[in-house]
Amino acid sequence: MSAPAPEYDIVIVGAGPAGLAAGLYAARARRSTLLIERKVTGGQISLTNEVENYPGIDSINGFDLAEAMHRQAAKYGMETAYADVTAIDQQPDGRHLLRTAEGDYAAKAVILTGGADYNRLGVPGEERLTGRGVSYCATCDAAFFKDEIVAVVGGGDAALDEGLFVARYAKKIYLIHRRDQLRASAILQERALADPKFAFVWNTVVEEVLGDDAVTGVRTRNVVTGERGTLDVAAAFIFIGMTPNTSYLRERLPMDGGGHLIVNEWMETGVPGLFAAGDIRANSARQVVTAAGDGATAAIRADHYISDRFHQQPKLHAAPATPA
Repeated sequence: MSAPAPEYDIVIVGAGPAGLAAGLYAARARRSTLLIERKVTGGQISLTNEVENYPGIDSINGFDLAEAMHRQAAKYGMETAYADVTAIDQQPDGRHLLRTAEGDYAAKAVILTGGADYNRLGVPGEERLTGRGVSYCATCDAAFFKDEIVAVVGGGDAALDEGLFVARYAKKIYLIHRRDQLRASAILQERALADPKFAFVWNTVVEEVLGDDAVTGVRTRNVVTGERGTLDVAAAFIFIGMTPNTSYLRERLPMDGGGHLIVNEWMETGVPGLFAAGDIRANSARQVVTAAGDGATAAIRADHYISDRFHQQPKLHAAPATPA
């Protein structure tokens, strides 16, 4: 007979900023807390070379910020396991069983912060130069390329919305789109087409991102004529969609058309004891600070949920002795 799964008050799936903030708040609430991550602590932020828009911190490497957040939560008792959660099953008593190849875990409440992966072009140079000119977040990185020539890849709402933000800094933007017309909403198209900084490169795909230590250009191919060329740019902002890490939750939780989990203002999914925070949820702002806020909100609500559903108060640590 197999041993019972280790049980925690709160299990958090995903170690991005939302998960790390949730872990901090859950652990500080004196709930037994486990953080499960399948890759690297920090999620997408760990790929960011420099973060300049986190309140109170002028500038910090994304990986260093994630490590600091992890250490802070661990200091209050949060544990960490590295595994890939493949299923979550609700038990008759209201608890949840999280299944992984490395073993199962039980939890009274689960906070889903698995985030979303930016869709990649899958071309040479892209991964190597991520954080060195290849970016998937204009709000995060556009200011680094003031008065530079850059490329924006994509033709939907995200590409134009983010491209218009890039235009606040760059002196010229090549908007590279594989079709001969944009897919974005009419108002965004009007704004981009009227902006003299935009140069539209139609029917074209990027085949390679060029550069050694930083982006110096992109190699392109016209999908109609087959003509190849090179554009000299200091950055390539790629906006061809995101894929939320929710495939194992399909048919289980309500999602929008893109697979993002639908939650209320308390990050509740509609299934008792299951919460979602950060980029994995619908209508996320996809910023470090908002993800952290989501995680804190979810942890506060999960703490209250456990008290109400299981009538269990947190185990308080003994107060330090007062010197005589």
